[in-house]
Amino acid sequence: MAQSRKILTSAQEAVLPSKASALQCQLQCQRVVLDNGLVLLVTENPVADIVAARFFIDAGSGRERREQAGLSHLVASVLTKGTQSATAKAIAAEVESTGANLGVESTPDYFLLSLKTVTSDFAAMLKLAAQILQTPTFPEAELVLEQKLTLQAIRARQEQPMAIALQQLRLAMYPDHPYGQPSLGSSESVTSLAQADLGRFHAQYFRPESTILSIAGNLALEDALALVTEHFLPWRPAFLPPQAQPSAPSQSQSQSQSPSQPSTSSTPSAIAPSPTCTDTVQDNQQSIVMLGYPTASVRDADHAALKVLFTYLCGGLSSRLFTELREKRGLAYEVSGLYPTRRDPSHFLVYLGTAAENTAIAQTLLQAEMQRLAAQPLSDPELNAAKTKLLGQYALGKQTNHQIAHAFGWYEALGLGIDYERRFPELIQAVTAEQAHQAAQRYFGQPFISRVGPEAALRLSQTYPQA
Repeated sequence: MAQSRKILTSAQEAVLPSKASALQCQLQCQRVVLDNGLVLLVTENPVADIVAARFFIDAGSGRERREQAGLSHLVASVLTKGTQSATAKAIAAEVESTGANLGVESTPDYFLLSLKTVTSDFAAMLKLAAQILQTPTFPEAELVLEQKLTLQAIRARQEQPMAIALQQLRLAMYPDHPYGQPSLGSSESVTSLAQADLGRFHAQYFRPESTILSIAGNLALEDALALVTEHFLPWRPAFLPPQAQPSAPSQSQSQSQSPSQPSTSSTPSAIAPSPTCTDTVQDNQQSIVMLGYPTASVRDADHAALKVLFTYLCGGLSSRLFTELREKRGLAYEVSGLYPTRRDPSHFLVYLGTAAENTAIAQTLLQAEMQRLAAQPLSDPELNAAKTKLLGQYALGKQTNHQIAHAFGWYEALGLGIDYERRFPELIQAVTAEQAHQAAQRYFGQPFISRVGPEAALRLSQTYPQA
């Protein structure tokens, strides 16, 4: 505590709550903890007269019970539709009158409220955000409307081959984990949710000690802290302590581990033990083939190597999958992948869309590309090109205030610490061809397979018993 306080000027120290602490990193992001547990991150950037704020709350879809899938999505949809002191119309009018941006979303690992405005309007918008987060009313009429819209979105996804393939793959990989559940929920779960369910979820998980507020822009730490203290230090939620869920450790649990030391590789226990092949028959002229490989969490020692491998395989028009399967062989009208950064064990996905008659050969060659990585290391030119591309994309992703605020808040929410902004490039640069090869051998064995397409095409390329 005393050591971290030394970095503050006397003026900054004077406005800190009695138990606050602060920390600086390379980009001058400073960390303060309020007496009620809320974590404040401030990155001063006076280049533009804009301030962006990101509230990360440990209340994402990973906190839902299975029978209430889609609950956090509905909370996000209705949160801004009324508070104890403002109606939905009044909230919308206040945001639009200043030209500010206000958005809410739910992800598996966190709930996010985003705010961006000119500096002169930030105080008013922060006050509004405090009302929205602390005293929402979840009006019944607004909930009914959002339920109808959500049901329409669920039906639309059930007709999209890529969405079907992705959902059935995740469900096969994560049968007993929230990562496998659809973010929108099911028609049955969404229909069953009531206003009281939203209120209970909010009371249980929207708490200052579960909240990270990351601010970036033309605002000094002492000014930001004064505003946040005024509007958020009095926050005292209803007494419903968060209950343990099977999804992810709480932010406090994650941060109790040293963020500077990634964990060693381990078997992702949240993922199903045996790969399966899951098919959905659609009578059309195209097929989707998707391969999924269980990996570990962002804190695992293999994470950086897997990021390099993913960039090599799927990083744009010069990537290995694009050039080999689309440009040279003409097998794919779309080919790419996903490797989401997750607090719990993640997954490495590659997929392609192909003509129905090419389903079998396309699947064979897609699997062969993954096996190639496990069979032989990347060459030095391949490794260096992937690193350069990845680090370039990383730098471009932190150019604006809202990107900077998001990055620091996200690192903190994942339990990595704000100095991860500096450490990530170092971790990528340190990856060797042998380390990448070992990671590929560790994870790229038999994949989970998910396919959508005509029955005859799928029958010709079966490799596992049907799930």
